[in-house]
Amino acid sequence: MSPDKLVYMANQIAKFFAHEDEAQAVAAIADHLTAFWEPRMRAAILKHAASGGHGLDPRVRQALQHAAFRGGRANAERHGSP
Repeated sequence: MSPDKLVYMANQIAKFFAHEDEAQAVAAIADHLTAFWEPRMRAAILKHAASGGHGLDPRVRQALQHAAFRGGRANAERHGSP
C-alpha cells in the first residue's frame, strides 16, 4: 500500500478521535493502529514517519511513538508477523 494511502487512513483515524483530549486521542490512535492494521502496514507507516512523515497529523506522529503501538508491533514481531 502506498505511503499516501496509509497517511490518509491514519489521518482519518486521528479525525475520528479529534474530540478526545490529546493524550486520550494519541492512545486511541495507537490502539487502533495496533489492533486493526496488519504488521506490514504498521512497518510502512513507521518507515514513512522515519523519513520525515510528510502529511501525517501530529497526533498520528505521537501515536507512532506511543507505548501501546510499539508494544503491539513488538508483540506481532515476536509471533512471527513481518
